Amino acid sequence: MTKKAWQEHGYPAQLAEQLGDKVVRCHLSPRNCKIRPGQHGFCMVRANRGGELVSLNYGRSVHATEETIETEAVFHYEPGARILSMGNIGCMLNCDYCHNWKTSQARFVEDKDVFYYTPEEVVDIAERHGIQVISWTYNDPVVWHEFVTETARLAKSKGIINLYKSAFFISPEAVEELIPVIDIFSVSIKSMDPKYYRKITKGWIEPVLEATEQVYRAGRHVEVSTLMVTDLSDSEQNARDMAGFVGERLGPEVPTHFVRFHPDYKMTNTIRTPVERLEHARRVALDMGLDHVYLGNVYDTESTNTWCRGCGLLQITRYGLNAQLIGVTPDGRCSECGLDAHIKRVPDPVAAQAPLDELPTHETYDSARFDWHGDIRAVHVQVENTGDRPQEVFHRRVRRDNPDTGWTRIALAPQESYRFISAESFNDEIGVVVAVPNGCTSSLHQVFDRAHFPTTEAAAGTQNADITPLPLYVRPAR
Repeated sequence: MTKKAWQEHGYPAQLAEQLGDKVVRCHLSPRNCKIRPGQHGFCMVRANRGGELVSLNYGRSVHATEETIETEAVFHYEPGARILSMGNIGCMLNCDYCHNWKTSQARFVEDKDVFYYTPEEVVDIAERHGIQVISWTYNDPVVWHEFVTETARLAKSKGIINLYKSAFFISPEAVEELIPVIDIFSVSIKSMDPKYYRKITKGWIEPVLEATEQVYRAGRHVEVSTLMVTDLSDSEQNARDMAGFVGERLGPEVPTHFVRFHPDYKMTNTIRTPVERLEHARRVALDMGLDHVYLGNVYDTESTNTWCRGCGLLQITRYGLNAQLIGVTPDGRCSECGLDAHIKRVPDPVAAQAPLDELPTHETYDSARFDWHGDIRAVHVQVENTGDRPQEVFHRRVRRDNPDTGWTRIALAPQESYRFISAESFNDEIGVVVAVPNGCTSSLHQVFDRAHFPTTEAAAGTQNADITPLPLYVRPAR
């Protein structure tokens, strides 16, 4: 099989054991893959080359993307914060419903979707754009271990916070290497049913729960979520088992998210999770004593808001991937009664820039508009400055009842390519408009729920209206 460009060079991998005869064992995940020369591990991005374990995805990434922290099922760490999302190639699982299968499953990765970054470049992007959180996300950061730990260490030295969004099928040794450099762990527990785990994810649940306990005991900020797959894992029993794990093995203050599913990958002959099942799961978990339980991938519900569990004050309102703090002090307490809200704050948050009433008049702009439809409430906007001088691009929300929303500015360095999310944040919002000057290009990519990285432009349409994105998975011929 011909190597793709991103596979050509290997980087020395950590957590390797020499077994003799140039055979190596990888101790990154619980699989402990035994790899002979010329072979790969399950993830397909860690390989044995000449008797040495190497990482094939060091510095290989999908496009760096500015999003909000709510995208990562994190509601209790600086709500509304802008984050720089970094995803890679490969995964230690192969979930039948994976919405990032085009990048998580290495054999489907196309060179056109791979971008190359150094640790220094990632940190520089965050600093230039005033972003205080780097999120390791999308397919799964476990298989990007060397790049994540090195870059996170550099980011931490610059005062940048690191967020790790993961299915957390990982070894205890690897977790110990993450704890010193990761501030926030958002763990996706696929189900509490061991049989489901084996069949649907191709992994097993015990190491996931143990690793989650490991980072919680280490004092890191932890939030957990579970994808409620229609008719498979959206039962009351799964909600009870999830709440039991959080309450008994972690703590009732750990924010817990029940997340809506959309059909994708090998699981398209079904429907999105009925919202009433998610609401029921939330009520069950609250009745079992959890303090903070939320819904994910759901709009137009109060079950994404935060109230003080003491005096009942509404502390945070959320709509989609956006949040507004209205009743929380700078040290994370209720602004009415002073009770600890279990919300961590960034010491010196970067203030949001004021929008412009009008576009600058010294440039001519091309504009593109994307309207929300059905369950498509977010879009990635990719812009590129193809010239040799700094440029500015702009975007604004289109609202039915408030037409003058103002323009948000994004500064681009010469030759810089940048991606950012725009997500519906008001119930009267119609869509988004992007304006780019001469010398810049733009493209739009529909986002199907949070932590989805789309590889297909919006102009290509969808496979099933607003339910299943393109590209469509076609089972390979044997």
